[in-house]
Amino acid sequence: MEKLDRQSLYSLEQYSGLRDQFRDDVMAHKRNRRLALGTNATLYFEDRMTMQYQIQEMLRIERIFEAEGIQEELDAYNPLIPDGSNWKATFMVEFPDIDERRAMLASLVGVEDRVWLQIGDLQPVWPIADEDLERSDEHKTSAVHFLRFELNADQIMALKDGAPLAAGIDHDVCKVEIRPVAENIRQALLADLD
Repeated sequence: MEKLDRQSLYSLEQYSGLRDQFRDDVMAHKRNRRLALGTNATLYFEDRMTMQYQIQEMLRIERIFEAEGIQEELDAYNPLIPDGSNWKATFMVEFPDIDERRAMLASLVGVEDRVWLQIGDLQPVWPIADEDLERSDEHKTSAVHFLRFELNADQIMALKDGAPLAAGIDHDVCKVEIRPVAENIRQALLADLD
C-alpha cells in the first residue's frame, strides 16, 4: 500500500472545506476495519485512509503548515500503513471505570503478544507488538498497542481463495475467539494485501 507524502495531504485551508465530508467517509470506512475482541478489547485495522485522516487532524489541531512539521507527522504515522504482506492495527484495551481499568491492565501484562489471527486452518499469526516503543512492563500493560501481523504467501493465497478469517486473544486472564470474522471486515483486510 502506498505511503503518504506531502502531496497526498490537503493544505489546512483545503482540509477546512473538505473536513466534514472526509470525516464521514473515514468513519464509514472504519466500520469495516473495527474488530471487537470481546467486550473490552478492539482491533482497529489501519490503512492509508485512516492514517491520512489522523495526520490531517493532527495538522489541523496543531496548526502545522511548515514542511518540517508535516514531515514529522508523516514519519510518525506512515509506519502504520500496511506494506502489502501484513496488517497493522491499533489494539485498545477499554474499561470505562478507571479503577477497573487499572486493575485489568495490571492483570493483562503481555496481552498484546497474545492476540492472534488465523486464515482457514493455517497456523495462527501472532503480532509483532509496539515496534516504536515499549508500552508494557512487568507490572502493567498499556491500554493502547500497535500491532503488525506478518502474513506468508500461503496465508495470503488462502485468504484470496476465500478461506475464512478468525481472530482472538489467548491470555491467561482473557480468552476470546471470533470464528469467523465478519465478511465485511475480511473483505476490507483482503484489500490491504494487494
